[in-house]
Amino acid sequence: LIREPKYGHLKELHKAVKLCERALVSANPTVTSLGSYQKAHVFSSQTGDCAAFLSNYNPNSFVRVMFNNMHYNLPPWSISILPDCRNVVFNTAKVGVQTSQMQMMVTNELAFSWERYDEEIASMGDNSLFTTVGLLEQINVTRDTTDYLWYITSVDLSPSEAFLNGGQLPVLTVQSAGHALHVFVNGELSGSTHGNRENRRITYTGNVKFRAGSNRIALLSVAVGLPNVGAHYETWNTGVLGPVVLHGLNEGNRDLTWQKWSYQVGLKGEAMNINSLDGTSSVEWIKGSLAVQNQQALTWYKAYFNAPGGDEPLALDMGSMGKGQVWINGQSIGRYWTAYAPNGYCSGCSYSGTYRPPKCQSGCGQPTQRWYHVPQSWLQPTRNLLVVFEELGGDATKISLAKRSVSSVCADVSEWHPTIKNWHIESYGRPEAHHMPKVHLRCAPGQSISTIKFASFGTPSGTCGSFQQGVCHSPNSHTILEKKCLGKQKCAVTISADNFGGDPCPNVMKRVAVEAICTHSSEPMS
Repeated sequence: LIREPKYGHLKELHKAVKLCERALVSANPTVTSLGSYQKAHVFSSQTGDCAAFLSNYNPNSFVRVMFNNMHYNLPPWSISILPDCRNVVFNTAKVGVQTSQMQMMVTNELAFSWERYDEEIASMGDNSLFTTVGLLEQINVTRDTTDYLWYITSVDLSPSEAFLNGGQLPVLTVQSAGHALHVFVNGELSGSTHGNRENRRITYTGNVKFRAGSNRIALLSVAVGLPNVGAHYETWNTGVLGPVVLHGLNEGNRDLTWQKWSYQVGLKGEAMNINSLDGTSSVEWIKGSLAVQNQQALTWYKAYFNAPGGDEPLALDMGSMGKGQVWINGQSIGRYWTAYAPNGYCSGCSYSGTYRPPKCQSGCGQPTQRWYHVPQSWLQPTRNLLVVFEELGGDATKISLAKRSVSSVCADVSEWHPTIKNWHIESYGRPEAHHMPKVHLRCAPGQSISTIKFASFGTPSGTCGSFQQGVCHSPNSHTILEKKCLGKQKCAVTISADNFGGDPCPNVMKRVAVEAICTHSSEPMS
């Protein structure tokens, strides 16, 4: 589904710049000051083409400027585009396209019946292992055929170790070049850690429960893709490069970095291709309630489902899971990693002013990504295979498949809104006829406008979902919008006093604000 208003606003911007094409490619700009924070960038060619960009860098105040003996109103922190150096066809701060409100609707006909397979922890006796002295760089070993590489070694301890006789447990430290690490001791998960965008290198430090005799340490190093940006990124390392040190033994510290290490490329489940339609039967899956009873690390889940009806975009809700990968009918829909956005300032947003990362935040305290797209073209009518590999441990019973649809559409357009339709691209800015601005509403394919939730021609306030009537309001607003739009997939309403039965407040700039509910054409209209 098209993301509005971003898509429509940028589309209008591209059209406006296209109108200026001949002037832009034929001349260098002349910059003149129009005020303390205002400038005009003018492109004027010898053939008579002229285009101007009027800018207001003040982040707080509207301003009225004089340019070419004409007055222009510039909103805060905005640029107006004049393809003929006279008439405004676009202003960056005036959004005249609709805003679409999306909703995710869980498909009721789907109930996943999960089966589980526990990934085997790599062992020293596995035939697929190779052994060498020291630690190897991960990508050189895996050749990017998998995200996973096992580093395995053994530690022999005497029964006389102090920690075996009531002392403090020893501490294992592992330094890795990234990107994530799971530490297993004698087949049990001891702990996990991961890097971040600023620093992919990680150090794991944790107590380990050893026993007298031989103990096995298995480090599962996880790469999250290959680097593709940064200075000399082709030389960056990945994986456990050490040092790996045991602290708190009778001998003090024991450096394990340069002892013998065994390596296994990838997971057993990957080797058996259990995420595919053909390979899923190569292992014995746990069925029934036992399949989702334990939320443990390194677990494969599978389920079958029928494709839901309709042609809406589909997505999997993975918010209950930790980190891993997902396949549909053997096709990977990608990695997932449920991280939560910090609690911050999410209640307001203003376009004006220099952009900063904390600006215009949304979803504070929520997963940064929850929904993962499922291409409709990958689905069969029945018995689609869904396979999930979970690294950390998550609740597979809460995974669901949902349809993404437009719940409502809004528009808020001024009667003075610049319109590109007053221009013809071939005439490069020479007006043919004056077109009044219009409110355009469009539901998704297969939907129609069932209800006009709000409509006002006058001075309404608020934003999409919270519009309110202003002091000036035409009582015909609701009736006009219903007459033009109800039952239609899209509609357009001209913004003029005549169209709304008269001017409710002369000499005042008026706007049309409208919110319409979209429903599927088969659903009854309210």
